Amino acid sequence: MTMSRALVSLVFILSLSSCCLPSLSSATSDGFLQCLWENIPSGLIYTQGAINFTDVLVSSIRNPRLFTNTTVRPLVIVTPTDVSHVQAAVRCGRANGVHLRVRSGGHDYEGLSYRSVRADEVFGVVDLANLRSITVSADAAAGPMSTAWVDSGATLGELYYKIAKNNPEVAFSAGICPTIGVGGHFSGGGIGMMMRRFGLSIDNVIDASLVNADGDLLNRATMGEDLFWAIRGGGGESFGIVVSWKVSLVKVPSTVTAFNIVRSVDQGAIDVLSKWQDVGPTLPNDITIRVIVQGQQATFQSLYLGRCSDLVPVLSTFFPELGMTSGDCLEMTWLQSAVFFNTWNLNVPVESLLSRGTSLSTFTKNKSDYVRRAIPKEAWKSIFPWLTMNGAGMIILEPHGGFIGAVPAGATPYPHRSGVLYNIQYIALWPTGSDGSAATRWISNLYEFMGQYVSKNPREAYVNYRDLDIGQNVVVDDITTFDSGEVWGDKYFAGNFRRLAAVKAAVDPTDFFRNEQSIPPQSMATKSCHSG
Repeated sequence: MTMSRALVSLVFILSLSSCCLPSLSSATSDGFLQCLWENIPSGLIYTQGAINFTDVLVSSIRNPRLFTNTTVRPLVIVTPTDVSHVQAAVRCGRANGVHLRVRSGGHDYEGLSYRSVRADEVFGVVDLANLRSITVSADAAAGPMSTAWVDSGATLGELYYKIAKNNPEVAFSAGICPTIGVGGHFSGGGIGMMMRRFGLSIDNVIDASLVNADGDLLNRATMGEDLFWAIRGGGGESFGIVVSWKVSLVKVPSTVTAFNIVRSVDQGAIDVLSKWQDVGPTLPNDITIRVIVQGQQATFQSLYLGRCSDLVPVLSTFFPELGMTSGDCLEMTWLQSAVFFNTWNLNVPVESLLSRGTSLSTFTKNKSDYVRRAIPKEAWKSIFPWLTMNGAGMIILEPHGGFIGAVPAGATPYPHRSGVLYNIQYIALWPTGSDGSAATRWISNLYEFMGQYVSKNPREAYVNYRDLDIGQNVVVDDITTFDSGEVWGDKYFAGNFRRLAAVKAAVDPTDFFRNEQSIPPQSMATKSCHSG
């Protein structure tokens, strides 16, 4: 999709005027901190010298691999309780040459929401954990067409709980982990157990409130459709700080059905998995079956938006290889299913979704792929032994198709639509205190081995499973270079990357919002070269 003529003009105007903007490297950190203290209540500002600075920093760190003695810490953490505090932080940073990173739930797989890879970088963090209001529309009792406003600092668990407690037959399509922050999840797309029926999270976002690089608060009407397009899947920390989102809610039945069916290699797991590759993406949209492969077994985990009595004959017809029977069924409310898929335990109360607790006991490293042609059965016979090697973790396969495949690749920045069979997430885990060398070798070598079976040109990846191994930005004269961003950007966004870079150039030409994998501004010179 090409940019509008207005956006092209704006890129040109801003590229001419950017020389007149204050240099982001000229001001001091002292000036930045003084500005914050003058405009934000001091109790919401935590400098490195504060007694509780580390406690606040760690409060949303989900991967202790990214919190060590060598972690580059922020100059300051701002914990706004009002949108005006976010605006003030942006204006202070912009005026004093201090870039900001933004954290909602802390699940960024590379920790870029609260740390820098560059040892010499001076930056601040805006932690949105206190901005977590959820307002469900008064007509939500009617079910379809109801909406909710949710702040970026709220978690998916909090969102699910608030929606369902208002009406148990209303829900939202998003991910499994309840402690994920809404802001990061929506910014990257938002895959989950209902995406084949209702789409990704971003397919159901209808408005947003965003603080731009000038500190102005914009909504969909005032930010324009190009920027609104970019924030729904273009990755966090590139275009501004989205403080809240308006989403469309969906109607779900009073009873849904879940199951976990485990098959070992000796029980024919490879045959079942090989068949699943074709069946999973083509089943009726109300059925999602994902696969978790660990050791020598595969767990087929399903959500069906209906009762067991209707599910059994469908799977008997379309997927008899699975051998599913009514004895595998677990009927529950949709809210209970949100707990079940996170804990695999029906006895955990739904109130657990409200927990924002974290643990620093396990290190992880993640990578991702997309599969567009089914992997041959003989290849799976070579893949399964990888799950028994020293340091082996697991892989999770998420089926696409259904609603997702019917949406054009350019409708949102998330391009992995038509033709995608499933997504692969590779997960390596090791306990705190061990060096993790076996686990990191395992995931790196498995990823290299899988290259022959997954999408190519580009080898696609999911931005919410962020992976710095596939490329990092290079900053020249305080601006991220387009070419360095394109290396990883094509993998996350395919043909949508250049449009994202053009939007970036229009709304943030001085590259104020940036990290090691933020969208770079596309200069007019670069645009001309690529469009010639």
